[in-house]
Amino acid sequence: MSGENQQVDASSTPDAGPCPQAGPAAPAVPAERASRARRLAAPALYLAAAGAAFAYVGAVDPNEPGHYPVCPLLRLTGVLCPGCGGLRSAHAFAHGDLAAAFGSNALAVVGYFVFAGFMALWLVRAFRGGPAPRIVLRPAHSWAVGAAVLVFAVVRNLSFGAALAP
Repeated sequence: MSGENQQVDASSTPDAGPCPQAGPAAPAVPAERASRARRLAAPALYLAAAGAAFAYVGAVDPNEPGHYPVCPLLRLTGVLCPGCGGLRSAHAFAHGDLAAAFGSNALAVVGYFVFAGFMALWLVRAFRGGPAPRIVLRPAHSWAVGAAVLVFAVVRNLSFGAALAP
């Protein structure tokens, strides 16, 4: 019957190549190191990019005019956006001045620590061979984060929230 499953001998098919010869097995350690290096490459590149960005902002002071563009929202309306002061915050953070970093943009400093935690988790998982972490926010969490950023932006522009302004 032609509709039944039939076993096919791989050596009798015309496109089958030569069978691999049995030989001594290659040591597993170099393959594991290569695989681990491949898994660690992505988080290491992200860390290198973030480190280079912090190094640049740490070297080129945003407090001196002419190095960075002014926030368009601030220039056009005089209103501080949630990111205003972020470069000054990164500059202070790169120099180890956590108080000045919080004073320039507290939300950015929280973001630095969230990023550091995420990267640490990613590196540990990559080292152990696990999957990369994913940030999956439920709609309620996304709205909560958006609301917190909006409240931060509004409060830092009011007189009683002047401590949050850069």
